[in-house]
Amino acid sequence: MSFLTLDLNLLRVFDAVMTEQNLTRAAGHLAMTQPAVSNAIKRLRESLGDELLIRTAYGVKPTPRAESLWPSVRSALASLEAAVAPETFDVSAAHATFRMAMADATAAMWLPSLMRSIESEAPGVNVRMVPLTTREPRPMLLRGDIDLAVGFFPGVAAQLSYETGSPIRHERLYSGKYVCVMRRDHPLSKVELTLENYCDANHLLVSFSGRAHGLVDEALAQLQRERRILLTVNQFFTAGRVVANSDLITVLPRHLIAATGMTDALVHKELPFPLPAVHLDMLWHERDARSPAHKWLRMHLEKMNTVTQSRVANPPTPPASSR
Repeated sequence: MSFLTLDLNLLRVFDAVMTEQNLTRAAGHLAMTQPAVSNAIKRLRESLGDELLIRTAYGVKPTPRAESLWPSVRSALASLEAAVAPETFDVSAAHATFRMAMADATAAMWLPSLMRSIESEAPGVNVRMVPLTTREPRPMLLRGDIDLAVGFFPGVAAQLSYETGSPIRHERLYSGKYVCVMRRDHPLSKVELTLENYCDANHLLVSFSGRAHGLVDEALAQLQRERRILLTVNQFFTAGRVVANSDLITVLPRHLIAATGMTDALVHKELPFPLPAVHLDMLWHERDARSPAHKWLRMHLEKMNTVTQSRVANPPTPPASSR
């Protein structure tokens, strides 16, 4: 193959298919027909002497040659786009709708500040929240159901850190710790929390799937211990209400306690065994990576995250009368 005879339009099609991992969606993005996209990929295969993309039940899967080629193609096209069509984005005049997925507690912490900013800076921007019921939001991003997911996605983040060729991008916003949470006058609030009395208590687990097994249970199994999970719920707000009005205890990320709305009725204690840190990650699709509106949203969430971390690290001191 001679580069001089290569139709560079084929690389633009290749980039769109790699981004979407689906010929039909790539065709829609390029304003082309699906047969035209298929034909372009066929011509590129012949030019490069590689299959490049293999059809699967869910779209297409890149070959190793395609994965190694894509970063260079992506970078070159981005440079050309920046040179030909420099970005201009006036947030005050922008009209956009963002579909975001977050757990209830994360949304409760972040949305008030985001809404204040949108009302004052971006009156033409709308937000549509989609329920987050999984630790695996990538299918929602790949299908285009959402524009952004924010939450704790340990398996996804770990995989993306070493995976190449994925159209999903991610950024770590926050790292925190898990704590044991109980009502303020719970019997365990007045004594040392030991492994023994922790396991003897009745527990509430926040579980999106309803499955009564989580990270804590895996840690306890390493110690040859177990606990009784009396109740599972799928919302942090519900967890706070139940724990504040019962003898159940739960484990929550420390920074999400305030989002339960029950801070005055709850106390937290260090766990009597180690747990990995809890991370808050932001995930989005490559198709949106260069969108000025999407960039504005991500940058705004980054700024909000800095404020949130400061609040968690330096909580306000309660009045003397309430101490």
